[in-house]
Amino acid sequence: MRTEPASFNRLTRRDASTELVSILTQAKLVRVNRATQEIEPWLATSWTRSADGLRYTMKLRPNVAFSDGQPFTADDVVFSFAAAYDERSASVLSDSLQVNGKKLTVAAVDPLTVIVTFPAPFGPGVRILDNLPIFPKHKLQSALDAGTLAKAWTLETPPAELAGLGPFVLSDYVPGQRLVFIKNPHYFMKDAAGASLPYLDRITAQIIPDQNAEMLALASGQIDLTSDAMRPEDYAPLRRAKNAGRLQLLDLGVGYDADSLWFNLKPNAFAADPRASWIQRDELRRAISMAVDRKHFADTVFLGAGAPVFGPETPANREWFSADVPQTPYDPAGAKALIESIAPGQTVRFTLLTQKGRSSLERGSAVIRDELQKIGVIVDVVPLDGNALIQRFVSGAAYDAIYFRAAATDTDPALTPDFWFSFGSAHMWDIAEPMPATPWEGQIDALMAKQIASADLAERKRLFAEVQKIFAEHQPAIYFAAPRVFVAASTRVTNLVPALIRPHLLWAPDRIAVAAGAPRATH
Repeated sequence: MRTEPASFNRLTRRDASTELVSILTQAKLVRVNRATQEIEPWLATSWTRSADGLRYTMKLRPNVAFSDGQPFTADDVVFSFAAAYDERSASVLSDSLQVNGKKLTVAAVDPLTVIVTFPAPFGPGVRILDNLPIFPKHKLQSALDAGTLAKAWTLETPPAELAGLGPFVLSDYVPGQRLVFIKNPHYFMKDAAGASLPYLDRITAQIIPDQNAEMLALASGQIDLTSDAMRPEDYAPLRRAKNAGRLQLLDLGVGYDADSLWFNLKPNAFAADPRASWIQRDELRRAISMAVDRKHFADTVFLGAGAPVFGPETPANREWFSADVPQTPYDPAGAKALIESIAPGQTVRFTLLTQKGRSSLERGSAVIRDELQKIGVIVDVVPLDGNALIQRFVSGAAYDAIYFRAAATDTDPALTPDFWFSFGSAHMWDIAEPMPATPWEGQIDALMAKQIASADLAERKRLFAEVQKIFAEHQPAIYFAAPRVFVAASTRVTNLVPALIRPHLLWAPDRIAVAAGAPRATH
């Protein structure tokens, strides 16, 4: 992994490393198979739906225990929802577990039965439950009661105090170096032959912030795989390792996610700034979109292994991508005229924050800077460490603009309300608006409310196509190109099921195995 987890508590953090810890150590009622996008029973083995589609009665898997041996029951499910909805902890999971901004209600019928009631019709149904890991009530109830859940399970928490239902248990954490996960002896899943999972006894996650060092470690056999995709510039050296029989190299196609540029659109964020008359204008963002040659961007940033895109949904998401979304033309002259129309005679200059050490973001920021310089716009690029960058925009701190990749957690837009709805915690340009700050955001809210309520897939697609058109008209986040996703792993690693959604190779860690007799990675 490139950065340390921000926490061991998935309720409070959404960074990729914290999510990876959760995938390894926690489990959910249902799981979305990242390769097939199908819903799979997990802690819940079956469910029935009421005639009105609002109530699901779910049967829980019997004889399941947390990693510390305490039994798992319906009370843990009820607790987990209460923890996610606790306003004092301001959980990042809360809005992804709501329908039209309203919470689900959960009741325990008996130790192995829960009833989940939706506040309104919800097209994807129980798919929403993939957003919630089930947490141990016996470990965290006191923190919830005290209003201190946001401070629970920090990086200072001894691993022995953690408990989960996932395939692995955190056994050791050395800050800045590694996290060690060992097999959970109480894990409930078995393979088709009835053998206990996971197959692996141990996973060591090395913290390697530098991508060059990470790829050298992979090519030389010091590590077996990475939590993220490889960069285009890594393809040639890793291809040599593949030809030598040390690595398996997989091309998964164009990815679901693209890097994006967004401005701070929080109302009054620039009230005392002389740039206030233009920095939050639609015209500025449209001019930036027009000024960047997307083909040149893809060729430069992704070394040709990318595809131009014009919005948050890429062609990889075949179910929900709309080909009818308007595509901003490459028109530097028109972009320059737009800039002059909103800032006549002024110097247009802003600071663009991005993540240090991630080459696609650094190259992308450089291309944006150079392309905008051609139309008279000055961009000052400032790289920050990953966690510092994320904290900058989620905390509400002042900034001009950010270039970053906010990865989707699901391909169905109804499962990412935190991005699409104005009240969402991943509505990056203006997080958690109390009311829609603009009329067009209100339009998207209304369309998304209808979209998620419909049980008619064709109608849901039509409504989401309208959402994408409105987004393209106002471009609160500007997208230029999506990379092809290449992943690599040691040839000794077997049973991999690659997926376009991150973590590409580690989303199903209980099935991963090592070939019999294969030598261990050196670290």
